Amino acid sequence: MGGTPVDQSVRVLIADDHPLVRGALREAINGAVPKADIIECEDLDKASQALSDNHEVDLILLDLSMPGVRGFSGLLYLRAQYPSVPVVIVSANEDRGVMRRCIDFGASGFIPKTTDIQTMRQAILELLEGERWTPADLDLSSPADKEVTDTVRRLATLTPQQVRVLMMLSEGLLNKQIAYELSVSEATVKAHVSAILQKLGVESRTQAVIAASKIESGQWQGELKE
Repeated sequence: MGGTPVDQSVRVLIADDHPLVRGALREAINGAVPKADIIECEDLDKASQALSDNHEVDLILLDLSMPGVRGFSGLLYLRAQYPSVPVVIVSANEDRGVMRRCIDFGASGFIPKTTDIQTMRQAILELLEGERWTPADLDLSSPADKEVTDTVRRLATLTPQQVRVLMMLSEGLLNKQIAYELSVSEATVKAHVSAILQKLGVESRTQAVIAASKIESGQWQGELKE
């Protein structure tokens, strides 16, 4: 993989709603790349806007749990919207199954928030060089579950707007409410819903919501939380 030369100025976006965590990540980035341009956002909407304003972002450090994000939805949305920008999950969740799922959904790495500062700096350097970084004891050699693979393949066909509509469906919002939130017509929302059902191979909104729950990896049961 080709990466960003670390001897040049790079731009890193931190998306996390905890100021102390953003501060620690900023310190790690500055220690690894002193000239780095760092953008900080506390929710997914602000992160998306920042990426729209600053197209040349070299790395995104994304929390799994913050406003606008439900489980893996933030990762899925950013991978759909900005496929060329590597996204790394930085989370307090250290479940190896969750880590593996993040990689399956397109993350370039997973850094636990308990990682010491020196290791975090090394991880950031390797990620900027185009490498993948995860804890050493995470086994990525075994093949992914077939159901997961199929779900990932289908979800990868959704557009960024369709990802957002799917997440809103999972929150129980009606077409009228989704149209208001996205500032589009209700007819546009209906078209998105129809496309989502077709791409996911399901026949109803309820089945689509069940598919969305797979993105959240059991968050409704409290398994994916900070």
